[in-house]
Amino acid sequence: MYKDNDFLTPTNYTQKLSEYTVGLKYEDIPPEVVERAKMIMLQTIGVTLAAKGTPIYDKAVKMAREANGGDGGGVTMWGSGQKLSAINAALAMGTASDALDWEDCSWTGHPSAGIIPCAWIAAEEKHKSGKDLICAIVAGYEVYQRIAMAVQPSDERWKKKGWGLTSWQIFGCIIPAAKLYGFDARKVDQAIGMGCECSTLPVAYHATTMSDFYHYEHGYRARDGFAIAKAVEKGIHNNRDALDCPRCYTGVICGDDGKNGSGETKVQSGEADLTWLDRDLGSRYLIMRTLMKHWPANMWVQTPVEIIHDLVEREGFGPEDVEEIVVDPPFRNRMDVPDDGFTSVTHAQFSTPYVIAAYLYDPHPGAQWYTPERMKDPKLIALAKRVKPGPSPEGSPMTGFKQFREERGFPMRSVTVKLKDGRIFEEKMDCHPGHPDNMMSREQFADRFRIQAAPVLQGERLEKALETLCHIEDVADIASLSDLLC
Repeated sequence: MYKDNDFLTPTNYTQKLSEYTVGLKYEDIPPEVVERAKMIMLQTIGVTLAAKGTPIYDKAVKMAREANGGDGGGVTMWGSGQKLSAINAALAMGTASDALDWEDCSWTGHPSAGIIPCAWIAAEEKHKSGKDLICAIVAGYEVYQRIAMAVQPSDERWKKKGWGLTSWQIFGCIIPAAKLYGFDARKVDQAIGMGCECSTLPVAYHATTMSDFYHYEHGYRARDGFAIAKAVEKGIHNNRDALDCPRCYTGVICGDDGKNGSGETKVQSGEADLTWLDRDLGSRYLIMRTLMKHWPANMWVQTPVEIIHDLVEREGFGPEDVEEIVVDPPFRNRMDVPDDGFTSVTHAQFSTPYVIAAYLYDPHPGAQWYTPERMKDPKLIALAKRVKPGPSPEGSPMTGFKQFREERGFPMRSVTVKLKDGRIFEEKMDCHPGHPDNMMSREQFADRFRIQAAPVLQGERLEKALETLCHIEDVADIASLSDLLC
């Protein structure tokens, strides 16, 4: 392919990422990075338990059991306790981790919905320690984030195709499994190459249709990541250095779709930024820039709900007291309230008015916000209709994410509440709790976990799980915890 280079790829980014994956040791990870990895794990497990009993969770488990040929395997499903094979457990747990849209949101997607379940599954399957698990989580974040950043869409491409976050999600699923399976750098390189070939098209059609398939996509990527790890474990050759060849991934993801009039896709459009692939690798931990969601809702709904929560806590008003709520600036496609209610969980999670109304009627977040009955409740829909957009030009996720990843703060949001008794309250906020510049403390994560895990764990069992997860580095064998979370 490159005759002037003796048929070798012109760069060695894939090998650098592979060697980093293999070489990363727990002892070399800074304490604050270890703590962040543990808290991300804690929240991801918590929100998966919070989803137990929801239609998405139940369907994902049913699909996994059918693919599995019934119960049986070396991995335990969080919540239900069913035993499954690693690949099928990944399908169910990856889907369930994203079901409530409550895990994380980096600059590039929801990496924890793949990294955390895949790391746990591989650690349980291979009887690895808590330190091994943490190391795999950190490796997963650092490699995933750099690959994802190398192919982030331009503004024009985002407008045309959307944000293809589940396209690069597969790398967050491959790397933890590869690390815990004990692959050498050559095998990790092969696995990354297979991820390039199995990556989906960079589209985000769910943002148009508001289909709950969006959540299942995360499970599909987790399943595929394990299938790839298993294939490499058995032996795959001649699939290396794929990130270094524009025809294999970066140039295709960022192709120009025949804009030159030829009708052919031009693979080297110049959009891919390959310098991201090894940028500050080993010296800067991008996991520290991960945003953790405080509420079960879309990322751009978080701040207005946080403001409402603070106002309710301080002023003590309830849903029947509200005359009008104004959110400014409104965010694009985040203010919709259908007259007859919502037909999908995703649609409700993306609606700022709905989530505010759900909070006002029930300030304890959880899956109950998104039951079919609640999403069509006339009383709740009527309150959501009283949440109005402010006068400022609407913000867009595209510009918001650009501001986030360039570390120029976070979009400032204002909420004005007008009560029927004439009182008016106004609050502004940018970096809500969980934003990397306003990260939650361990105590705040623990309080959230108690709320999230309540459908599965209570009392002493809950506190035991919380204590164990917060000190996971002391666990000699993750498989010994198979009954902890069910």
